Amino acid sequence: MIYEGKAITVQALEDGIVELKFDLQGESVNKFNRATLAELQAAVEAIQSDKSVKGLIVTSGKEVFIVGADINEFVDSFQLPEADLVAGSLEANKIFNAVEDLKIPTVAAINGMALGGGFEMCLACDYRVMAASAKVGLPEVKLGIYPGFGGTVRTPRLIGVDNAIEWICGGTENRADKALKMGAVDAVVADDKLKEAALDLVKRAISGELDYMAKRQPKLEKIKLNTIEQMMAFETAKGFVAGQAGPNYPAPVEAIKTIQKAAAHGREKALEIEAAGFAKLAKTSVAQALVGLFLNDQALKAKAKQYDKKAADVKLAAVLGAGIMGGGIAFQSASKGTPILMKDIREEGIQMGLDEAAKLLGSRVAKGRMKPDQMAKALNAIRPTMSYGDFGNVDIVVEAVVENPKVKHAVLAEVEGHVREDAIIASNTSTISITYLAQALKRPENFCGMHFFNPVHMMPLVEVIRGEKSSEKAVATTVAYAKKMGKTPVVVNDCPGFLVNRVLFPYFGGFARLVNMGADFQRVDKVMEKFGWPMGPAYLLDVVGLDTGHHGRDVMAEGYPDRMAENVRTAADIMYEEGRLGQKTGKGFYAYEMDKKGKPKKVVDPQSYELIKPVVQENREFTDEEIIEIMMVPLCLETVRCLEDGIVESAADADMGLIYGIGFPPFRGGALRYIDTLGVAEFVAIADKYAEFGPMYTPTEKLREMAKNGQKFFG
Repeated sequence: MIYEGKAITVQALEDGIVELKFDLQGESVNKFNRATLAELQAAVEAIQSDKSVKGLIVTSGKEVFIVGADINEFVDSFQLPEADLVAGSLEANKIFNAVEDLKIPTVAAINGMALGGGFEMCLACDYRVMAASAKVGLPEVKLGIYPGFGGTVRTPRLIGVDNAIEWICGGTENRADKALKMGAVDAVVADDKLKEAALDLVKRAISGELDYMAKRQPKLEKIKLNTIEQMMAFETAKGFVAGQAGPNYPAPVEAIKTIQKAAAHGREKALEIEAAGFAKLAKTSVAQALVGLFLNDQALKAKAKQYDKKAADVKLAAVLGAGIMGGGIAFQSASKGTPILMKDIREEGIQMGLDEAAKLLGSRVAKGRMKPDQMAKALNAIRPTMSYGDFGNVDIVVEAVVENPKVKHAVLAEVEGHVREDAIIASNTSTISITYLAQALKRPENFCGMHFFNPVHMMPLVEVIRGEKSSEKAVATTVAYAKKMGKTPVVVNDCPGFLVNRVLFPYFGGFARLVNMGADFQRVDKVMEKFGWPMGPAYLLDVVGLDTGHHGRDVMAEGYPDRMAENVRTAADIMYEEGRLGQKTGKGFYAYEMDKKGKPKKVVDPQSYELIKPVVQENREFTDEEIIEIMMVPLCLETVRCLEDGIVESAADADMGLIYGIGFPPFRGGALRYIDTLGVAEFVAIADKYAEFGPMYTPTEKLREMAKNGQKFFG
């Protein structure tokens, strides 16, 4: 053994060839943490000082090569001053340079995944051999940064500027065939031939058949494009990427600027340019939010995994109520491998549900994401029925009938009589209390909420709602089923609206207030879209449906009369009364026309302005900042209350629920992270500016306490 650590070992194989193996103890994957980097430095020094070594292969003892840097360490390191971050990057890069500068040929044997720092390790080697099933990539832009271990330097010099920009700015994971075609790897072999192929390559380099120094040289020099070629490559790319990424995600464009700035320099100077840009991005609120988001997502997945032990296996599911929603749930279940019964009392409801599932499956086939035989298999896994005949075999039933407590009570009591005693029943209600709905059941312990978001196939979130009598088994089985369907479950406690709708309705309340005070709803939409929402509040109400919004608001007003009961008519009330229910009726705040693809496209309808005149009580002028504050303060405060009331277990759960459930701008990290970014004291001061608007804008005592003590929701 030449070197032995807790993450890396180096041992002699044959004829002067050594194997540097990454195998991080106590972890299921390899990642670059501080300890691993220190060991890499020590391992390289051990190789340098052993004169008998003629060649090196780099391998992994795990099912993946290296998944990247340890993101948990980013949280601390990103707090450091910019100069310290630059120095840290350059120190790390000395280690990768030492690998690249070894006086022997080096070959990386890539299995599973080599991402981020893991792929940058491979780039520092002379040759790369890749298993056919493996993937490589530089996904750092998804965290609001760009590669910092030489990725912006070596990639364009290896695969060309255009390809490097595509890989780095897209953050893509790339298959072996694509990597080979672009020259990112030198060979692709069957998974079981990987080590053998790496040994063969290194032997050919040792014998002189392959010139490894010539192979290494381009990575040490400037990019081989003249000034005109450079200008064309970089300027075109910047315009295109800026359009794709949008103004709120600076990393992709910064990556291009860094490659451009470093193009005329050799490795050392180019790495200094990379380090300076990396540190600048690491200090942005976008990077802090996206890193936080990644860690919150990991925490959420770990939490959902803990339910696995208590969950019953779901081999057959059922959905009550077909239509668009039921069809979406059936599609999601069947396409992920769980057969499902789809029951409705009307033939046309069943037809609508089947049409929805067939449309979604057909679209996957058209996009090449599913083979026709897989589509047929999924469709066969949806069994339409108008009776309870096969319900005795069902493990879980999702009730998705109309959002009416009386109808739901009747349906739930009825289905309970047709399922096994241990079957779980879950209601896809969006607002009605689970504890209240459970009153219809003889076995309330087998009942909980399972709230899907529309459209089911697009929205990643499922709220799993624990009623007063819901058992751990009911919650655990529902969580496990949601995961099996490819969804991200968040477990919340019961209250009107649960987490997402309880938080969303105060946001709509802010919108109603703005319109009543004279704000143009189109302008509010534009301001909130610029803030980062996928759609503004008027457009969102049209998409959700003004009838759904009206019903939800009534439930909220009853549940939280002190702050959510509106004593004035609103623009949304008028739309509802006029039968302008949004996209579903072709008119709401906007009118809708079909575009060439048959999708509804919003157009301005002057009649909307005429209709809402009676509710406009004054004609106040608002700045963009005021619009944002009046919209965001009630949403954020209600999120705070959900955390304080124990509706969600943690700030991370709350923020992930909003990002996955209503498209809260990811680069802002969620409502509680947004308060942290502003500063709790600053947020309280903003809320207090609108004290005249009443309880919906009043900070809680606990939040005032946090402001006074300089506390945050995260770290």
